[in-house]
Amino acid sequence: MKVLALSLSPRRRGNTETLLAEALTGAQSEGAEVELYSVAGKTIGPCDDCGGCNKTGKCTVKDDMQEVYPKLLAADGIIFGTPVYFYNMTAQAKAVIDRTIAFNQPEQSLANKVAGLVVTGGSLGLVDALKDFYFYAVTRQMIPANFVAAYGDPRKLEKGMQAARDLGRQIVRIAAQGFKYPPEFGRTRFAYGTHTR
Repeated sequence: MKVLALSLSPRRRGNTETLLAEALTGAQSEGAEVELYSVAGKTIGPCDDCGGCNKTGKCTVKDDMQEVYPKLLAADGIIFGTPVYFYNMTAQAKAVIDRTIAFNQPEQSLANKVAGLVVTGGSLGLVDALKDFYFYAVTRQMIPANFVAAYGDPRKLEKGMQAARDLGRQIVRIAAQGFKYPPEFGRTRFAYGTHTR
């Protein structure tokens, strides 16, 4: 059982990483192999909609996202973490989400992986980041676990730190259930327009 905590903050050792590390402590207590990966200092550009991944399932943009892909695929549970900048997730978080469009082949998918979320902030925007991440998880056919949202320094929030540990434990226990989306439904489009036939 592998649990990946993916810090989508441009800062190292900030509030987001603090809560993610605590969540991994919880996952480890349930016997999981854990890893914390930070995109801070990495170069992850936006998706350029070239369409190259439609045929191969591999992104044509060569940057540090190439390190992230195998980690996402190897994990049974993924805890995404983002601070809130300007009322929503970071630009780094959105870039990673957009770049996972390359997972469009049956053997390369986030389906049936358990997804949890850690969001930190100083004020407004936490709810928007939460809803956007959960919509992403559902459309990728991931199994949604709980979330932790914290204002300010989480080290001063005893219940918040406990909630993070519980999130890590919950992800391991949900993954152990072995839930799978019925394969005959696959990933479907949720919106239709003149581009669909």
